[in-house]
Amino acid sequence: MPSARYGILLSRINDHVLSWGQAVAGGNDPYARELARQAREREKARKAAEAAAKRKAREEKLAYEAARAQEAVDRTSVAEHDAEQLAKLLRSSVLDGQPLTFDRLRQEFVPSPFIPPKGRIKAAPLPRWEEYEPEPPRGLLGALGFGRRGHDAEVESARKRFDRALRDHARDEKKRAEKLEEARAQHKERNEEEAARVEQWNTALEERRNAYRDRDVETVEWFVNQVLAASVYPHGFPKANQVSFQADTGDLLVEIDLPLEDVVPAARAYRHVKTRDEITPIPRPEKERKELYASVLAQTALRTVHELFNSDTEGVVQSIALNGHVATIDRATGRDVHPCLITLQADRAEFSQLVLTQVDPRACLKRLRSLISPNPYELEPVRPLVTFDLSKFRLMDSLDVVAGLDSRPVLMDLKPTEFEHLIRQLFEAIGLDSVNTQPSKDEGVDAVAMNTDPVMKGLCIIQAKRTKNVVPFETVSALAGVVEHKRAAKGILVTTSWFGRASEAFANEHGRLELLDGANLVHLFKEHMNLDVIPGPVPPKKRPR
Repeated sequence: MPSARYGILLSRINDHVLSWGQAVAGGNDPYARELARQAREREKARKAAEAAAKRKAREEKLAYEAARAQEAVDRTSVAEHDAEQLAKLLRSSVLDGQPLTFDRLRQEFVPSPFIPPKGRIKAAPLPRWEEYEPEPPRGLLGALGFGRRGHDAEVESARKRFDRALRDHARDEKKRAEKLEEARAQHKERNEEEAARVEQWNTALEERRNAYRDRDVETVEWFVNQVLAASVYPHGFPKANQVSFQADTGDLLVEIDLPLEDVVPAARAYRHVKTRDEITPIPRPEKERKELYASVLAQTALRTVHELFNSDTEGVVQSIALNGHVATIDRATGRDVHPCLITLQADRAEFSQLVLTQVDPRACLKRLRSLISPNPYELEPVRPLVTFDLSKFRLMDSLDVVAGLDSRPVLMDLKPTEFEHLIRQLFEAIGLDSVNTQPSKDEGVDAVAMNTDPVMKGLCIIQAKRTKNVVPFETVSALAGVVEHKRAAKGILVTTSWFGRASEAFANEHGRLELLDGANLVHLFKEHMNLDVIPGPVPPKKRPR
């Protein structure tokens, strides 16, 4: 503000001076004419400065608006590129993608060149006597022999310095050569280690290839996981998956996580609103978003099957069953859910006849044996055509324990295997598909069950403890480890006794563990099997607190 008032005051002074100068300009006063000229120059300069400032402000405003408009264009280009990538998920993989094969997994050793450390490449130049030799006496006195004694002393001193410099040079050169050789040896050792690592990898890979040809289940599942991990998708696609291979039939079951609906850009374009200086999105129509999302799911399913068949150059996999899930939260309950939105089965011969670059993904899925969510945008689930058949567990024949029980059996009197089978029958009565595992290698698993509900489905690990003492916390913790290792949806620990507070708190915090004590068993057997049981000698209601 003070500068503005000063400018106004200066302008008024210039106007007064100019008026006064014009009034006297008609006279012959040189001083008055000079004042008038100076006033005119100042006024001219002031107006020129104001015009330049306005011009600069206009240019800056235009440049800013152009930058903001370009920002809107750039954001529109990103949205268009993202949508185009989603629309070409399948086509780009078929045309541009190279299948991951065992040959492509091989590694090639390329020795790295040796780069000497800085300062160790060249030897330092040898000291030269000329750099140390003193000048002889000159002139008439030198010719007459005067000063020779002093010169001889200087020569002797220079000779000593020169010899010392030669020794220092030899020592430094030896040290340099040793350091250089040490660096060369270390580099050679690193190359040899890398060559050994590559050879070890390729040898193990060749063993895997032979095992793959022999349909070794673990090797086939390992290779399938490698193929799935190598597939590159746009940002926002999850990489979680499970695989199971049946060696006798060549059937492969794959479960993958699909992206959520927010993978489709919500904005079709962006524009700059000058009046508010805002970049606002132009929303993508809801119908277009839903159609693109449904297409993304269909393309992902077809692309996964294509890449797996294409990578299987040995012809080990004869058919693929694929279930596509999404990991999300149920908005009604707030709980984690994993609904299946796409499920399909495809034989190698049938799938090889498809021209994937020309198909409509959703129409192609309908032609195959598949089920597609009628409303994937709302996460409406479908029932998978094929689920994991529990082949990774060693299963044993079921035993009907209920038929041989008295009217009110004491659970503690049962044999361990009878108790485990009784628990299996209980969960089958509850509604789960349940089987028992072999006791020799069950890894802490007494039974496995499948929840076939399309939304909350998954593998359940069941462990039964027939004991009259409190179940140790370590047992609960170990079950949690088995649940994580088996990628199970839930772990259930059943006992005839009770659990400590630490175990109950741990199970609640874990979220996928359920503890059923003796009191729960009494209720469940009565409700689902109409069976009255006695947990054991310690009544649950008197368990220690």
